[in-house]
Amino acid sequence: MERVQLNKIDKQVKIGEPTPYYEPNIKESCLLYDGDELVGFYIKDINEYNPKLTQLVTLANKEFRSPNVPKSEMSRGPQGNKKDKIERAKQGVKLVTQYSTILGSVPPKPHMRRPYPTISSVHNEKKAKPFIKAMLLAAVESEKLIQQIAPTLYNQQTEALSGVDPKWRFGNLFTSSISNFNISAAYHRDTGNIVNACNVIITKRENSTGGSLHVPDYDATFEQADNSMLVYPAWRNIHGVTPIIPIKEGGYRNSLIFYPLKAFVGL
Repeated sequence: MERVQLNKIDKQVKIGEPTPYYEPNIKESCLLYDGDELVGFYIKDINEYNPKLTQLVTLANKEFRSPNVPKSEMSRGPQGNKKDKIERAKQGVKLVTQYSTILGSVPPKPHMRRPYPTISSVHNEKKAKPFIKAMLLAAVESEKLIQQIAPTLYNQQTEALSGVDPKWRFGNLFTSSISNFNISAAYHRDTGNIVNACNVIITKRENSTGGSLHVPDYDATFEQADNSMLVYPAWRNIHGVTPIIPIKEGGYRNSLIFYPLKAFVGL
């Protein structure tokens, strides 16, 4: 696999700013280095490495888009708030539907009067079981790919999660999962994630452009093609997702993400 050097540049962005559209400049499978440090990797098509993982994420995507899985409607990026949506609808501007679903462990949320950790309520939904099973198995197959392609990252993540009780894990190397449908995120940093651990982002999409992950520190824009997989330390840099633009009716981009939260270390 090709080695890509991520060179830091002085590109100032603020957390919360919308992510502009950028053409992807990382499109082929590669290992990602910051100096001499391996920090992640990108796979253009997971089917070339693990057909079983392809089958699982295809099933998960299908189930997620069905009525079987509870979802939270979102309003991020160019969507605007409810008032913006109504105003744009009057102007005849079509906006993509945005929603998400969390699986696995959910950290304490004292501001919502829940000062304790829990497991996502989606796990209690009988009809969602095929989705949950497909996502859990996909997490495990993703871990196998990390071990195969970047054993250093696999060992590092294993060590980073050594303090997380198995009951709070989603797979072995993560605590949680989220599926984000048509969500183009503003610039942010995943400060709640375990340091020295990576997220896995697998993309399913159809008839759409955009929705690429942009990391300003390196001026790197990862093409999140259908069936692609990005392994990246989301705690490390500010990043955002470029606007998602359907090119046909019903076009979409869905990201299936596995991530490790530090709130579960030591519980």
